[in-house]
Formats: sequence, C-alpha cells, structure tokens
Amino acid sequence: MAGGEGARLRPLTINRPKPMVPVVNRVCLEHVLNLLREHGFTDVIITIHYLASHIFDYFGDGRGFGLRITYSLEPTPLGTAGSVKLAEKDLDGTFLVISGDALTDVNLTEVIEAHRARQALVTIGLYRVPNPLEYGVVVTDPDGRIRQFQEKPDWGQVISDTVNTGIYVLEPEVLKEVPADRPYDFSADLFPRMLQRGERLFGHVVRGYWTDIGNIQEYVRASFDLLNGQVNLGPLGLDLGNGIWVEAEDVDISPGATIIGPVYIGSGCRIQRGAAVVGPAVVRRNTIIDEGAEVHESSVWRDCYVGPHAQIRGAVLLSQVNVRKRARVMEGAVIGDETVIGEDAVIQPDVKIWPKKEVESGAIVSESIIWAPRVRRVLFGRFGVSGLANMELTPEFAAKLGAAYGTTLPKGAKVIINRDPHRIPRMIKRGFIAGLPSAGINVLDIKSAPTPVARYLTAATDAAGGVHVRLSPFDPRVVDIKFFDNRGLDIDQVTERKIENAFFRGDVRRVFFDEIGSIIDAPHLVSRYEEAFVKAFDGRLPDSRRPPVVIDYAHGSSVLVLPQLLDRLGLNVISLNAALDEARLAQPPDVVEQAIQRLAAIVRAVGGALGVYLEPGGERLRVVDDLGMPVDGMKLLTALVALVLRENPGRVVAVPVTATRAVDQVAAEFGVRVQRTRANHQALMAAAAHDHVVFAGDGEGCFIFPGFQPTVDGLFAVARLADLLGRHGVGLSELVRQLPALHMVRRRVPCPWEKKGRVMRRFHERFPEHSARQIDGFQMDVPGGWVLILPDADRPIVHIIAESEDPDRALELAESYSQLVADFQA
Repeated sequence: MAGGEGARLRPLTINRPKPMVPVVNRVCLEHVLNLLREHGFTDVIITIHYLASHIFDYFGDGRGFGLRITYSLEPTPLGTAGSVKLAEKDLDGTFLVISGDALTDVNLTEVIEAHRARQALVTIGLYRVPNPLEYGVVVTDPDGRIRQFQEKPDWGQVISDTVNTGIYVLEPEVLKEVPADRPYDFSADLFPRMLQRGERLFGHVVRGYWTDIGNIQEYVRASFDLLNGQVNLGPLGLDLGNGIWVEAEDVDISPGATIIGPVYIGSGCRIQRGAAVVGPAVVRRNTIIDEGAEVHESSVWRDCYVGPHAQIRGAVLLSQVNVRKRARVMEGAVIGDETVIGEDAVIQPDVKIWPKKEVESGAIVSESIIWAPRVRRVLFGRFGVSGLANMELTPEFAAKLGAAYGTTLPKGAKVIINRDPHRIPRMIKRGFIAGLPSAGINVLDIKSAPTPVARYLTAATDAAGGVHVRLSPFDPRVVDIKFFDNRGLDIDQVTERKIENAFFRGDVRRVFFDEIGSIIDAPHLVSRYEEAFVKAFDGRLPDSRRPPVVIDYAHGSSVLVLPQLLDRLGLNVISLNAALDEARLAQPPDVVEQAIQRLAAIVRAVGGALGVYLEPGGERLRVVDDLGMPVDGMKLLTALVALVLRENPGRVVAVPVTATRAVDQVAAEFGVRVQRTRANHQALMAAAAHDHVVFAGDGEGCFIFPGFQPTVDGLFAVARLADLLGRHGVGLSELVRQLPALHMVRRRVPCPWEKKGRVMRRFHERFPEHSARQIDGFQMDVPGGWVLILPDADRPIVHIIAESEDPDRALELAESYSQLVADFQA
C-alpha cells in the first residue's frame, strides 16, 4: 500500500509520496520490497495514488529489484481495503498486505506460516510498543485469536500494548465484503465486522523492528535506529569502520575532516577540510559539506550544499538545499527542497520551511515559512548575476538567463561573449549562448579573453551588448555573469530590471525557426584591441632602458594579451606566473598577500621601477613601488591623479564617494574639480564616458583612462602607469611620499536587510543638515575629518568609512559611528 499522502510528514512529502521518503540509504518503499524479496515473494502489486508517477518511474516493472511489480492506481482515495479491492482480479490465493511507508525487518515468513497453521481468514501482524495511544490496539486470546479492537485509546482505556502493524495475511474471499464504490478500511470497517460474525481472525506478535513513519520525529528516529544497527536490513554500504558507511568509493573525505559515527555518506559526496559530520547523521549522494561546516545528528538529503562554517544541528535538509556560509539550522528544523538559506541566517528550532523558499542573508527565522512567495526578487548584485557554480548558476539557469537577456535586445542584434579560462565559466557560457539565438540574437564568441578586451570589442563592433562569464576572484565556488551595454559599460539598473522581469515572468521571445540567431567563433576580433592599445602609445613607450617592471599575471587570461603588447611597446618587463592555470584563478586573500610580498621581494632584488600584481580577470591591479613597498589602493589612486593632471590641467577626474579626500587636495593644486559618484563601477564608468573626464579610479585598484576606453582596464593601466612614471622621470615611492597624509579607517557592522532602511532614516533624522547633498549612503563632514555610512548592496552589513589627518581621530570616528549604526537598529 503506497498511495498515502503523508500529510503529517510535510514538508518531506510535498514533492514525493510518503513511501518515497529516503531512510538512510534507500527510500522507505525500497526497504519494504527488499524485505519481501528476502522472504521469497516474487510478485508485488503496489497501490498508488498521490504523486503516483514518482513510484512508477523509480521501480518500473521491478526487474531491477528482483521482483515482478504491477500497479493499481486509485483514482480517488478508497481507504486501505478499498485500494486492495481494485486489485482483486489479480489476487487468486493467499496474499500479504504491507504498508509501503513503515520501516521494519520482521519475519514475514513466520507470519505466513502462523496464518496457514491456524487456517485463518485474516492474520494481523502485531507489535508491542511502549506507547500504544497513537495506534490501533489489538487484544487476542492466548491462542492468538482476536477478540477486540481499540482505535487509538487513551490511557484509561488501554488494555494491551500490542498494536496493528498494517501487515496482514489474507485469503482472497475476504475482499468480497469490501464495497467497490466508496472508501473502506481494513482496521476500521472490514475487520470489526468480521469479528462480530465470529470469523477466523488471528493476530501474530512479530519479532524484530517495526515503526510507522507517521511524523517527522518518527522519521528521524527510524533513520537513526537504522544507522545504529537496530534494524536488520543488511549492510548500509561500504563499511569504513568506526560506524562510518559510504555508498560508493567515490566519496571524497578530506584528510582534515572529522567524521564521528554512526554516519552514512552517499555517492559523490565531498566532505571538505575542517568540516565535521557527527553521528547519528545521514549525508545523501552528491552533497557537499564545505570547509569548517558542521553537521550534527542531522539528515541531509541529496544534492545539498552546506557552506563554509555553516552549522546543521538536529535538522532535516531535503533535496537541493543550499545553506550559505555561516548560516545555522537548529534542532527540529526541516528545510524543504530547493530552499536557499542565506549567509549568516539563523533557522530557529522546530521551524518548517516549505520547498523553493529563499531566506535572506542575516535573517532570523523563528516561525515556519509555508505560504510566503518563493524566490529571489532580484538577479543582479554588485558583480552582475552571481551564484554558486552548478548549484545556483547551472547550465539550465544560464540558458534561461540568456533567453531573457536576448528578449530585451532588438531581434537580429549581436552580442559579444567571452569567459575566464576555467571549465566552470566555459560550461555556464555555453549554456548562456544556447539561450541567446532562441530569442533571435547573433553571438560573437571571442572565447577566453580578459574582461577589458571584451568591453572594448563590445564598443568597437556593432554589438548591442556584451557578456563576460568569470570565476569570482573572491570565491572559487562562485560564478559571476557580467553584462555590458553597447559602450562596454556595465548595464544600468533599468536594463537589469528588464532582464529580471523577462526571467522571472518567463516572458521570453521565441523566434520562428528561420530567425534563430547564429553563433560565430570570433577570437580574431581580439586583434582590434591589440592594435588600438599600441596606437594609444604611438607604438612605443619612452626610455625602454629604465629599470624593469615586474608583473605577476596570476595565471590569468591577461597573459594571453598583455605580454605581447608590452613587448611591442619596448617595455622592459620581468614576468611572473605567466602561464594559464585554471586552478589558480581564484585565490584566497592570504594567498594573494603572499604573492604581493613575493613580488615586493623580487622588485627589491632586481632594482625594479615598479611591481604589478594583475588580478586574473585583467581589471584590478595591486602595485609595489620602486623600493619594494606595497602601495595602498587610495594612495595609488591619488598618485595617478597627480600624474594625469600634470598633463591634463583643467580636466575633471571622477572617483566614488568612498575615495580619499587626498584626491581633492591634489586636484585643487591643479585647479581641477573632482566628480564624486556612487560606490559602484557602473556609476564610475558612466561618469568616465563624459568628454570632460580625463581619469577615474575607485581606490581599490581599478582605473579608467577614457581616452582609450571609458571602462575599467587593468592592462591599459599597467602600461599607462609605466608610461607616466617614465616620461616624468619620477619614482613611485617619491611621488607617494609627496601626497597629503590622510588616514582612513573602515568598519563593517552587521545589519539585517529589513533594518537597513530604518538605520538610514535615523541618520537623516539625526543629522538633517547633511541630508540634501547625498550621493550614495550618508556622508558628512565632522570636526577633524569625514565619515560615510554606506549599506552594502549584497550583504546584510553597513560599511563605515572615516578619514582624518589624525589616525586616532579617524579610528574614533569609525568606532563611534559603528556604534550608532548598531543603536539605530533597535
């Protein structure tokens, strides 16, 4: 009997029938079928109703399970006896009825032998339980003959601890009394009537293990009992010892992981360094437990992801759940299929979350989420569309996104697309490309090239836009899809909303077959960027005999383009890490810092004029001066402003509101105005696109020279920096020494999404004199310096930036306004 809906097991049974709920290494119904086969059964009829196709698709005709299986479909629920009545024509001899959603290892052969020995019409398998209140109690004579039924008695009525297991051995004639046109139950209807007539009804107390998986608590108990060896259903998998079972040898357990049994780990799982799985616990196939994550006494179903330092304690995670880093899921919580738990979120004990929900980063969930609408309300973040590779950003997702993007463009338009030299961006790019032609868009695929090259070619061709797919430089698990307009700039918010609307509504354009777009391999277009690059320097840089520039290419795609260009310009270069290596495209901050220190040591050793660490995507750079000292990003920005304005007096420079005021002081010496923008690259590039802007930078290693292209271009910035230093005959260390001495302090204050608006409102109310002139966040001049309060666009935090000539004053400002942000959340 497998037609039950399992309402008390929700949300486990929302997307699957109750018998298809997995219990450790198999779905419950498979455990039952294996038990039947072990006791000599060869022919099985499965009654199905709720989500019937799940059962049929999984078991088929039974050949893969050593059985012959047929199905009896209930058009409407007919009760336990009514459902069996539908299969009456196939039941011409003694037969056994067993529930498909109970976990048991009882001796079925013994029950059948007892039935035949007594020449019974009905034999009910009975089981002794400590608490019979939730079961049907059956009272028997000493010889096993049934004399009374009690349906879920209270303690004052209980006269026995033997309960009905739902395991029956029946003779076919008993079904003649079951009506065919209405619901009818064995225990509530048929058996009591037969008992009244004195029919031969017997009970047989079974030995072994039996439990009805009627609710989530019983489900968890059954799973852990099976893990603890209390259920004799054969080995759970390959025994690694110490109570650790794995489904297959492809399980990847890092040497730095901690596994304390009893634990079952499914095929394809990865337990990363520093992670801990403490039993009893189940981790089903293709699940990843990332670095530092903890899973304690929990059941984690297939294809889940538990992010770095997340904690799962006493919970059940259904299939394809994504728990982001540092999130916590507490005791008794159940997380439905395809749910996303954001970074630093907390799911309180006993909370139930229905499938396909998304919990925002930093949220604290104390009540079950059932009816709240699904889904991400926005796709775009600070770096375009970002998500965990092959979990959030899948090829299917990318194809849908490509079609949505194509829908926002004119039919027949061209799009430039490229990627990082890594297999994950390659996979996502190909999925994205598949969606574009379906909307009538032609694709120019320039293969793998640095991001600045893609930006340039988008503007230099007649493309309507561009797309770059990269591995995040901040997290190798994450993929970013960046979108450019026809000038190579990041698309604006209006365009982002258009793409999101088409994506979420499914309102995409499907063109007729003869309008489907073409896909053209176009790596040759990169030469246009190369020729324009060389031409911008009139073919050669000055004084190539100067000390060398040491460049660390960080194994990124810039090595495909920049070395040849610098060679054509005659620049004396020492190259480091100048070979593509997809395994090193995303490096943690500590590894990058080690690379900077090595770069500094090499610059000192060779007497270099400059050292540059060019991040793999080719947009951002870190710099070491001629003394081998790393240069702070804000100081490098200010130094470049000073160099550029020596040649362009009277022109405008653009920087974000987060940039140091030293830029303003240097610009004032040249009589130049500084244009402040919002703290994102789209705003900075939009400002740089105006003719009056001669230079722009963000203070974090990204620079724009609009005379070449009005977008961030680290390749061009390397050459231009060497060019400016050479033509002005100045060392970077000397230039930095002459800059205004200002001190900047940054702080991050946790702030849930729902409280950000309140915090900003209170700043405007508290300091109304500063409200009128805000660009991004809330910035104000205060005695001895300035401070900026800036909500993060992607995370549940607020940034505090303070600057002063006095380092102690800068620290004081940062600390005091951080406290204000915390206070304003109350």
